[in-house]
Amino acid sequence: MSPFHPPWWLRSRHGQTLWPALFRRKPRLPLEKERLILPDGDFLDLVWTPWRGSGEASALVLILHGLEGSSESTYAAGMLDAVSRQGWQAVLMHFRGCSGEANRARRSYHSGETDDLQFVAERITARYPGRVLFGLGFSLGGNVLLKWLGERGSDVPLRAAIAISVPFDLACAAKALGKGFSRLYQWWLMRSLVANLHRKFSKPVADNEFSVVAATNSFWHFDDRVTAPLHGFANVHDYYAKCSSKQFLCAIRIPTLLIQSRDDPFLPAHCLPDRETMSEYISTDFTEGGGHVGFVCGNWPWQARYWLEPRSLSFLRMFVDEAPLIQIRPTPS
Repeated sequence: MSPFHPPWWLRSRHGQTLWPALFRRKPRLPLEKERLILPDGDFLDLVWTPWRGSGEASALVLILHGLEGSSESTYAAGMLDAVSRQGWQAVLMHFRGCSGEANRARRSYHSGETDDLQFVAERITARYPGRVLFGLGFSLGGNVLLKWLGERGSDVPLRAAIAISVPFDLACAAKALGKGFSRLYQWWLMRSLVANLHRKFSKPVADNEFSVVAATNSFWHFDDRVTAPLHGFANVHDYYAKCSSKQFLCAIRIPTLLIQSRDDPFLPAHCLPDRETMSEYISTDFTEGGGHVGFVCGNWPWQARYWLEPRSLSFLRMFVDEAPLIQIRPTPS
């Protein structure tokens, strides 16, 4: 697979970031929905692509979306379609409250929540013990995936994994999104976060304990006032310090590919992890351009192609026929 190079007509990091969301035609697949009930009584919604493989031992790709994303996100729909065309099956795990319905528990999801991923991985491997399982995460989902891999070491059911456009250092990412043109992305995501917060906690905004964030456009403020207290962190500093995936890279024990642009408007290049901080199982595609979950190529705008999908599949194909995967031990109840 050739390295990524931005085309002459889309060299800007913001152009690369915005083009797929604004102009890419979203593939349509007949997805099957499944609801899993979690141990705490809450639920997670999965979506599955049709099974087109030739046998039970073929590959299954578990996909994690980004902040406020879903199976409807263009990047997620593109990857679901690409995996299906490969002849494999894909399943996308919606984080709590991201499937179009507010979750039941008071808590929600965040950049370091790995218990739900562990639960889903156990359910999938128990149901399909003969399948090769891969993991692929975008942005926040990539941070969750890497943190989980580092926490579990070799005790994971995945044969290999890919993490794309990851906010490895959450504090650094929050600062970057509060500057310059990147504030547009912060504003857009914060609008969704705050709206969902007030839909979930449905008291009038004036009486709501989170009314203080009603007008905020700052991730730092939101994470300090909402994310941290809802999920048991002392404050935003505690949350960012404990949940940034950068510190977990040294403990990963399965083949893992990091795909990241050095011009990502969500994370400056100086915040990327150094080779010395990564385990020997990690390989990197740190490109000079590509924006955030962009990586658009093609000779002309009307011939736009999306490099992420063929690159991801070319990496995963290397591990389909390897030795049997390591099974995880169920989490004690």
